[in-house]
Amino acid sequence: VDGFAKECAVVTHHRLTADPEGKGLIADPDAELEDPLIIRPTSETMIWNMFKKWIVSHRDLPLKVNQWANVMRWEMRTRPFLRTSEFLWQEGHTAHATAEGAIQDSKDMLDQYADMCEKLLAIPVVKGAKSPSERFAGAEETYTIEALMQNGWALQSGTSHFLGQSFGKAFDVTFQDAEGKMQDVWGTSWGVSTRLIGALIMTHSDDAGLVLPPRVAPVQVVVVPIPAKKNDEEGKKALNDALDKLVADLKGAGLRVKVDDRDYVRNGAKYFEWERKGVPLRIELGPRDVEKGACVFKTRVGSEGKETVALGDVSVRATKVLDSLQEYLLDTAKERLVGGMNMMATYDQMKEALEADEASEYDGPGLYLVPWKCDAVNEEKIKEECKATVRCYPTDVNEAGMAEGKKCFYSGEDATHMALFGRAF
Repeated sequence: VDGFAKECAVVTHHRLTADPEGKGLIADPDAELEDPLIIRPTSETMIWNMFKKWIVSHRDLPLKVNQWANVMRWEMRTRPFLRTSEFLWQEGHTAHATAEGAIQDSKDMLDQYADMCEKLLAIPVVKGAKSPSERFAGAEETYTIEALMQNGWALQSGTSHFLGQSFGKAFDVTFQDAEGKMQDVWGTSWGVSTRLIGALIMTHSDDAGLVLPPRVAPVQVVVVPIPAKKNDEEGKKALNDALDKLVADLKGAGLRVKVDDRDYVRNGAKYFEWERKGVPLRIELGPRDVEKGACVFKTRVGSEGKETVALGDVSVRATKVLDSLQEYLLDTAKERLVGGMNMMATYDQMKEALEADEASEYDGPGLYLVPWKCDAVNEEKIKEECKATVRCYPTDVNEAGMAEGKKCFYSGEDATHMALFGRAF
């Protein structure tokens, strides 16, 4: 909890009362708690208190717990979805008999998070380790995935922590190994939150509204029927029959479909509404289309024009279009990530680019991959000078030894890592 001291919300009274001076409500002086309550900022203390009761033998390990929970951290400046005082997140906690098992588990979960971001949300990420000053409180290593938003700022999108034996020792969690000796357990914790909704919005959306990847869109296809003329009963029946079959075919292909048949909203307003809500594919079907045995496709992004599709091919074509759109969004975001990373900058160049950068503007590469000597003092100086932080030490380039033989771009001393710097939300 010490690492969250500045963010903890503390409950000191159990009720309010009317102010004697008539100035509204105040904490009732007679309702002060004997022991103040700290609203949970994270769940390690609760989980490890239970691990002590559950773990006895090496046969109990590894023990893995996953939960969804709300936590609270007292933020001075909030941003919707990205940084809120209370938020919902998924968090996992594990206990292991060996350090190797715990480290592998924390890395595996980071891979799971990266895979989920890319395959479901179409958000490419950089995997890496946090610098010592950016690690989770009590962790020996914090692994992270970092995404690049359209304005050139980074967003920490998920973390996984190798806790070492710190929590095991703090809560006296021990186990009897195969030789009968008592050992301290090794731990991990990992989590992602509703921040990923913010990441999705800022990665893909445009001035027209939301853009949702098909794999996570609540509505993948919206069908907008264009009514037949008022007295054309035959046309109405033909349209309804074609509409029913079209929707059945789409649902039969496993697609999530919505029919917007509101008769009090104009078609143009419907198109605008569903574009703003980010629905990946719109299908228009009118009496003339039915006569031709066709309908009209319009994707949210990726194509300016419309496509005429035979009614018999709708489900197959819709599936292909949605798959292509998912791939298009990921490819576009990957190009932005690659294009937004500067690998040749000096510190002065980075400082000049970032110190006046504003969150609402993007005027060039926002991430800087540079040789760096791990130094908490210099890291803080850079943060003060241009608001940039070490987002991570990227796994791939550091495992490849890219920092060897290079000088730190800030101190000029021998580099220990390749570091990814940038402004961040």
